[in-house]
Amino acid sequence: MNRPDLATVAELLKPITWFPPMWAFACGMVSTGQSLSDNWLLIIGGVLLAGPLVCATSQAVNDWFDRHVDAINEPDRPIPSGRMPGRWGLYIAVIWTALSLLWAWQLGPWGFAASGLGLVLAWAYSAPPVRLKANGWWGNSACALSYEGLAWVTGAAVMLGGAMPSQDTIVLALLFSLGAHGIMTLNDFKAVQGDALMGVRSLPVQMGVTKAAWTACGFMLVAQWAVAALLVHWGSPNAALAVLLLSAAQLPLMVRFIQQPVEKALSVSAFGVPLFVSGMMVSAWSLRGLQEVVS
Repeated sequence: MNRPDLATVAELLKPITWFPPMWAFACGMVSTGQSLSDNWLLIIGGVLLAGPLVCATSQAVNDWFDRHVDAINEPDRPIPSGRMPGRWGLYIAVIWTALSLLWAWQLGPWGFAASGLGLVLAWAYSAPPVRLKANGWWGNSACALSYEGLAWVTGAAVMLGGAMPSQDTIVLALLFSLGAHGIMTLNDFKAVQGDALMGVRSLPVQMGVTKAAWTACGFMLVAQWAVAALLVHWGSPNAALAVLLLSAAQLPLMVRFIQQPVEKALSVSAFGVPLFVSGMMVSAWSLRGLQEVVS
């Protein structure tokens, strides 16, 4: 039986996509107020779980069940191009799921539960009969929750020895997941034609590209403004101001994106999203400071 080479497997697992959940996991760890220098093994193990294991699994699952759509949108990908032969895409998705669960089991009950839910959403997002990605509202919500919220909660739970994170940590994770819904919509603009042909009702397909662009920007901005308001309420006005300034820096990119949604979606992803995730870390450090004051 033909087997894919290691370079093709790496391409299927898409290391470039691992950064968002790894970053969110790091935010969760920081937000707890626990010592970072004394927990290097946990940090390394958790980051590996968030990126090379759980996120990589989601990429393999998605590429397997999207192989017919990719044959139209991106025929050079490993599966539609034939470089990933037979059912190897599915085999790798199953193997990586099992490895992720085994690894998560070592990181405590709440970390395991959050990781398990993330894996369930990864399969539900792509695999029939559920296939959440068939509707942009559900699919992007599942991705946003997995990549940002659950990764954040897992990072916090791991640092707390498997205990349940604080309510404030969970609220921040959920708000940034809301904003990440808009980030996930950005990815849909490059595949409008193929999605429409294959019956994938992404937001650009459902709403048209201009309304979908407004919606994506709205999710991102409202989430950041809500976080800023929460930080003020918690007594962290400087952190709130930083989040607001970072959101303001995204506005010129968003204006151009709304004017030319398909052409400018990549520029918001490349330059606006780093500003968004910088606000995540600012918020995590702010919450960390509040936790240290309480303790």
